[in-house]
Amino acid sequence: MQITVELPDDIARQMIPAGRDRSRTALEDMAVEAYRAHRLTEHQLATLLGLGRYELDGFLKQREVWLEYTMDDLQQELEVGQRLWNKREEGLGALLK
Repeated sequence: MQITVELPDDIARQMIPAGRDRSRTALEDMAVEAYRAHRLTEHQLATLLGLGRYELDGFLKQREVWLEYTMDDLQQELEVGQRLWNKREEGLGALLK
């Protein structure tokens, strides 16, 4: 889909730094806002911008978009880690018998 937007020159100069590709800048800005509003997933954002996982992480940090990570997320990871650790210990115990 192609989208055309008309902006007054003085506002466009404020919004898009000199020397930057205007179309790319507009795409990045629009995509980041869609990501912040949960209208795009991280994977969709990376695909849209043609970035790898680590490039996307840097891109988002430059724009002060931080990973949403709750205490529930941490608790779930701790529980999964504990289950995996217990399974590993059980496997090692069986090998030593």
